Amino acid sequence: MQIKRLYILLLGLLVLSSATRVEFTEYKDIKFLTTQSIFSAGDTIILQFSAPNNETPNLYCSHSYGSAVISPVLKQNILEYTIPNSISNKSGVVLWQLINQELSGQFEIIPKTKVNSLETYIGPPSIAAGGTDYAMLVVIPTDDLDNPLKENTPVNIKHQFLASEENDNITTAHLIAHKNIYSKTETGRILLASECLGKHSKEYDISVLAGTPTDFNISATRHHDYADGNQITSFSTSILRDVYNNVVNDGTYVQFFITNSEGNILKTSGTTIKGIATASLIHPDYKTQWSIQAFVNGMAESDIITLDYKQVVTDFTIAFANNTVTVGPLKSFMNQLIPDGLQVTLSVFKADTEVYTKVNAAKEGFAHFNLKQLNLEKGLYSITVKTAGLEKTLQNINYE
Repeated sequence: MQIKRLYILLLGLLVLSSATRVEFTEYKDIKFLTTQSIFSAGDTIILQFSAPNNETPNLYCSHSYGSAVISPVLKQNILEYTIPNSISNKSGVVLWQLINQELSGQFEIIPKTKVNSLETYIGPPSIAAGGTDYAMLVVIPTDDLDNPLKENTPVNIKHQFLASEENDNITTAHLIAHKNIYSKTETGRILLASECLGKHSKEYDISVLAGTPTDFNISATRHHDYADGNQITSFSTSILRDVYNNVVNDGTYVQFFITNSEGNILKTSGTTIKGIATASLIHPDYKTQWSIQAFVNGMAESDIITLDYKQVVTDFTIAFANNTVTVGPLKSFMNQLIPDGLQVTLSVFKADTEVYTKVNAAKEGFAHFNLKQLNLEKGLYSITVKTAGLEKTLQNINYE
């Protein structure tokens, strides 16, 4: 019984060994017949192998755009493998290997020599004048299958700025051609175009804008120098320019800081139009002096100018009747009633403690405060009124 089992085992090993030898010899005579190793994109690519024993192994192809397994067509002991369009239309190196075989190789697909389109990219769209800032123009010549043309394909780039025209000849490298377009010291627009093997691009442009503004001067205009809290003082810059005397771009933001005699800081702002920025601020309502300076944040600053404002209200009266405080008449520099809107502040004190504060705007030269609206308790109060930088107090007002 054991001898029988040993015989069967030996017979199985012999059959397996024979099968292995048959499989090896079945493919060992296959040879690669195609001698061409470079093809053009879009060509019909057929790889041929000898098949003396009518073997038909599949062919595995690997490409940067993907992989494919191709079945052969057997013609008179010749295996023909037709490369699919998804691979043959794209340039690059294709690796192949017969499945379950040691036979492998590669071939190259090159782009067509005729340009179908010029893919053009440019950026940034605007640069600063001065000769150090630049934009990059990138041109990718492609064939009708969207393959970038081969290395060292000549590309001509033309650019025009003001009265000058320049012409540069470059070549593609790593599938693209590129050129740095530097600004000049003047502002304007650079026009660009490219050409490759008779194919022309459309026109592109780069805006050359003024650089960082330099320090500047400011001025102020006003109808009068009285602190009436009504009129407008207007501030204006000189024409803002960069170091090359170019007028800065419209919309450049300028801030005006105003410091008064009390150390308080006011702020107004404006944007440039044709290099000039303007801003306005209402007059103070009391005697003071303004120191004004303007800034383009982090770039430039102006000189400092000062403006003096005269006291416009020199005196006023306070009347108390029927639990109502009346302030006025408030008169301006020509003895006319002060324009509506002057702020009048009423503070109510009881035993030196402030219990209420209210602000009203003068109208037709007077300001009125109805104490009944303040919900005060009955008793004696002191009332202080402040307006136009002046202050007056009524003592021992009996509120009932």
